[in-house]
Amino acid sequence: MKYAIGVDLGTSAVKLILTDENGVILRTVSKSYPLLQPKPHWSEQNPEDWWNGVCSGIEELTADIDKTAVRAVGVGGQMHGLVMLDEDDRVLRPAILWNDTRTGKETDWLNSVIGKERLQALTGNIAFAGFTAPKILWVKENEPALFARCSKLCLPKDYINYRLTGVFATDVSDASGTLFFDVAHRCWSKEMLGVLGITEAMLPAVYESEAVIGRTTALGLCADVAAGAGDNAAAAIGTDTVRAGQCNISLGTSGTVFLPTDSFVQPDNPALHSFCHANGKWHLMGCILSAASCNQWLNERVLQSGYDVKAGDPSNELYFMPYLSGERCPHNDGDVRGAFLGLTHATTREDLQTAVFEGVSFAIKDCLALCPPVSAATVCGGGTRSDAWMQILADVLHLELHVIDNEGPAYGGALLALGLRHAPRIKAVITPNAETAAIYEQKYRKYRQLYPMLKDFYRQTP
Repeated sequence: MKYAIGVDLGTSAVKLILTDENGVILRTVSKSYPLLQPKPHWSEQNPEDWWNGVCSGIEELTADIDKTAVRAVGVGGQMHGLVMLDEDDRVLRPAILWNDTRTGKETDWLNSVIGKERLQALTGNIAFAGFTAPKILWVKENEPALFARCSKLCLPKDYINYRLTGVFATDVSDASGTLFFDVAHRCWSKEMLGVLGITEAMLPAVYESEAVIGRTTALGLCADVAAGAGDNAAAAIGTDTVRAGQCNISLGTSGTVFLPTDSFVQPDNPALHSFCHANGKWHLMGCILSAASCNQWLNERVLQSGYDVKAGDPSNELYFMPYLSGERCPHNDGDVRGAFLGLTHATTREDLQTAVFEGVSFAIKDCLALCPPVSAATVCGGGTRSDAWMQILADVLHLELHVIDNEGPAYGGALLALGLRHAPRIKAVITPNAETAAIYEQKYRKYRQLYPMLKDFYRQTP
């Protein structure tokens, strides 16, 4: 039997799957690593922790098989992170992650001085604090001596591929989130490289996601390694979200709505991203910075209990703003923070739980409201483990949801490496309840009033 390995380099852990040559999942492992938050608004990780997790995960996956029978490896991973290497390929500093919002000044400079229209013309997108370009400007301004030693710049999953193969490469979907990639033409933007003061020689070569970039013999393997994809494009491959008119919703650490397009589309609202898809085409995406991580925060840090307690009454006038790491779509605001509004002496833990589920669902609805209309959506990610949340999400969005039974990005990575496409296995179909959906439509209208009321409070200097 021949095998493939799919990797999802996530924010809290790396998830790895072993499949047969037909894409049937045989086993799954997960290896966690720390998230570093040394200052407010900062979010970092050590790339060596990623590599150690990948190595130990592969060893566990292949412990009782012939490792040389693994013929393909595909990596999907967290987007936008900045990994910096010196001329000897040593990591210069912890990677600055996608949910790091320290770059408010740099983001504002790009959007106002270079200008949103010019950025869109060059890259298809405006600047967001989580993108890679503002991170480069921040390091140049705040750590100039360190930046002077930088020889290579890459994204998280590309660092793993470099360690596996020795080939310095990226793919079009992941490169799309840097803000120095020309999404329409699928190449680095020379003008944006000039704006940032970097050279193409510092950057990885760009491939389509299924392309084989090299071969790895690490850890006893003898396998071709695909260029891979950013986590959301990889998840879309894993959920078979590859055709115009489809929609995938991901509820991981962050939350996304993902809509494939047959050609490059410049969205009317620049809060939506326009990126290259891993299938050779393009997609639109809206992203919220905190999704299932809100549920993890509530249960682990606040309630210190197990997950998914019984949900409360949807008519309860308690609201949760899910901005624990700031927000990207639709507000592009790295300063705003989360909040509960409407707490009373009668508030229960079930009410808190319900409010978190609702708040994240409302934020997803904010993104979906900017997109072309859809009639149904697939859903993947850790949030799908909660049946109560899936019903709330269906009611809030007033959409039929098809809950996917696989590790989206890892499975997508394996399929890319194998050159396969599979219809996903659906573990549940959730239909909206018309009565509850009507309640949530009224509640959503009130929710929409809260961000304008709160945003200036968080921008005040103490």
